[in-house]
Amino acid sequence: METTPTPYGTPDAPRLAVRGEAHLEVDPEIARIGVTVSARGTDRRDALNDLTRRNATALDLVKSYGDAVERIETGAFSVTPELTRQGRTERVRAYHGRVHITVELTDFTALGELTTRVADLDLTRVDGPWWSLRLDSPVHREARQQAVREAVQRAREYAQALGTGLASLVELADIGAESAPAYGYGGPAGGMRAASYGGAPDLGDAPPLDLEPQRQHVYATVNARFTMTPPDLGA
Repeated sequence: METTPTPYGTPDAPRLAVRGEAHLEVDPEIARIGVTVSARGTDRRDALNDLTRRNATALDLVKSYGDAVERIETGAFSVTPELTRQGRTERVRAYHGRVHITVELTDFTALGELTTRVADLDLTRVDGPWWSLRLDSPVHREARQQAVREAVQRAREYAQALGTGLASLVELADIGAESAPAYGYGGPAGGMRAASYGGAPDLGDAPPLDLEPQRQHVYATVNARFTMTPPDLGA
């Protein structure tokens, strides 16, 4: 006859449930900036040609930093007419074009200079940087392992308080394995640090921005259940 496991253990095999947690604060591995290139013209073809030229200039500048730039991605592209009303009719007053580019860097020494030079381009906006870790960063593994070690240590301390020791591991569960992830970043990776719009006077050789990397917070939490050697509570 099969017996149903007792969720709280038995007198011969008391069950102990604990939680292990880890919090690591580390330097970021990646910085991302968003670049928006704009163009405006009364003729659609002229606006499009101008946007193409400005986009090529921005991309050439970013690519000139070689290995410091790990990834370049072009996002949304748009050419939108600006309408004006004349009496009961509407006509196109101008055309506005925009291209959004995402740049990912791993060399932070080049970040400040690149951000300044891109922001100095005509009709170009820069947002960022946003700091983060790689998805496969070993920091995540380190946090998980630290959480497990903390759970085992906590369980041993409870068992020692009863004058006994741990017998076996019954269950180890990653908190959030069936819902939200249990580890990740402690809030957004970074806020808007720099923004520039075209139309500003020529700055010449603008000094590079001094951008301090934002420390990243990585969390991990596990639930662990053990059985203990029966303690002698009469001692």
